[in-house]
Amino acid sequence: MNVAISTIAEDIGTSVTGIQTTITLFTLTMASLMIAGSKLTDIIGRKTCFMAGLIVYGAGALLASLSQGLGLMIIGYSLLEGIGSALLIPPIYILITVAFTDVRQRAKYFGVVSGAAGLGAAAGPLIGGFITSTISWRASFILQVLVVVWILLMSRKVAAVPRTGPRPSFDVTGAILSAAGMFFVVFGILQSGTYGWLTSRADFVIGGAVVIPEGGISPVWLFVVIGALFLLWFFLHVRAREKAGKVPLISLSLFRSRTSNLGLVTQNVQWLTMQGSFFVISVYLQQVWHYNAIQTGLMLTPATIGILASSAAAERFASRHPQRRMIRVGFLAMAVGMALLLAFARETDAILAYAPGLLLMGLGIGTMLTASVNVVQSSFPEDEQDDISGLSRSVSNLGSSLGTALAGSVIVAASFPGGQPYALALTTLVVISLLGLAAAMFLPREQHAKETPSTAA
Repeated sequence: MNVAISTIAEDIGTSVTGIQTTITLFTLTMASLMIAGSKLTDIIGRKTCFMAGLIVYGAGALLASLSQGLGLMIIGYSLLEGIGSALLIPPIYILITVAFTDVRQRAKYFGVVSGAAGLGAAAGPLIGGFITSTISWRASFILQVLVVVWILLMSRKVAAVPRTGPRPSFDVTGAILSAAGMFFVVFGILQSGTYGWLTSRADFVIGGAVVIPEGGISPVWLFVVIGALFLLWFFLHVRAREKAGKVPLISLSLFRSRTSNLGLVTQNVQWLTMQGSFFVISVYLQQVWHYNAIQTGLMLTPATIGILASSAAAERFASRHPQRRMIRVGFLAMAVGMALLLAFARETDAILAYAPGLLLMGLGIGTMLTASVNVVQSSFPEDEQDDISGLSRSVSNLGSSLGTALAGSVIVAASFPGGQPYALALTTLVVISLLGLAAAMFLPREQHAKETPSTAA
């Protein structure tokens, strides 16, 4: 979507802002429903939830490909693909966790997922840009449909074990409160690119009335506070439901594990720094050196190679080193990689100046993403995997949204000429990655939850 914004806007008769809004709504939909989607895996079954998510996602892609206006694009891309993502992503991590009780085996397959995510992030702009340029942006959505059909056919090999206990009820009130809280928090963060973080760079207008004038407090905090209040209400609701002996959307016991809490912090910071740094580098290459989407994607190839290499070695790393050490090494490698970019890549577009830093960043990302997921998921037994998977994915989504928004707002707010706004944004991300490293230093030694081997889907 990012590489085809202008083309899509012109073709369906809308503005660039309209297409950017659909992208924002997709992010909001997915982030808001991730916890609820994860809970559904415990109700309708993990394999069923995964396949349902694929079907909804595929239907959304098909509708988007047929869009003649912004309305159908929002329904297809923003809503249906967002809902589909919230349904299909959590079961992936649950299935790996319950199928492999050994931390080294888990590391291997979490590494496969991390490598696929890194490859997708790097290859997406390349493939999308190529298809949009040579065929049509609609063909990109048709390709998504074909991939969904392929995965659905392959997923028939996943065994579905019948439920042995009673089917839990779905906490509708909790789902609404958690979705509202995540929606407003993420929406507020995304507004930072327009209004800034502290003081508003423009009038904040609702219904023609200026609610917050330029120079007043940024509306970012208005939405974040609203979201925080909904989340507080959600936690109070969960506590009351647990005291009444009813099944909540998620259990508060998830937050009593020091290992998991620190692991969630590292996950959030990892996705923040990864998405933020890739955003800064991509915008820098396109704005300063005038690269197109395909050239930008090719320039990021060393990072892709690093992610794939470290993800492929995840099982070997897990057999030789504690997961907490791999998280620390990953943060350190990423920080050093960004420092190398700051030192050598600011005055040139030569690939040799970018390659060392990007490669080191990729190696760090692949190493710590796999280890952090392993630490968090392995902190709980099988009967709590549905809850922790949704919470983990929500925290990661929050980090992704915060990374892009933070990097973008720093670039816009910086008053330095030339490439210095990008250097300031990257420096900010280096500092944040070091904070993630500090959190990782407090991770305790691993004590894996006792589990019964299972291939339940």
